[in-house]
Amino acid sequence: MAFDIAVKRIYETPAAEDGQRVLVDRIWPRGVSKEHAALALWLKEIAPSDELRKWFGHEPARWAEFRERYGTELDGNGEAVAQLRGLLGHGKVTLLYGAHDEVHNNAVALAGYLRGTG
Repeated sequence: MAFDIAVKRIYETPAAEDGQRVLVDRIWPRGVSKEHAALALWLKEIAPSDELRKWFGHEPARWAEFRERYGTELDGNGEAVAQLRGLLGHGKVTLLYGAHDEVHNNAVALAGYLRGTG
């Protein structure tokens, strides 16, 4: 099944085409109000473990291994993954993150995992 998944920094303005907006970070992003976030859900349980997040440190050289390790964590996190897939069964979901790096972050890795591409 092909899911309609988008990835966006939480600091960007919410848009109607975002569908359901889901924050996938463990820590609330600095300077963002709950109103501005316009979330359907804050699914912090699906974020990488603190240990993995700290190891990765947004180092592009560690990206491939981060995706593998995070995928392993997601494989063992069936409840949170099922909750997110349930939302995807009802239309578009935008995965939100707070990191500065728009290419190497957990939301991008999670989107790949859900699409079966990484």
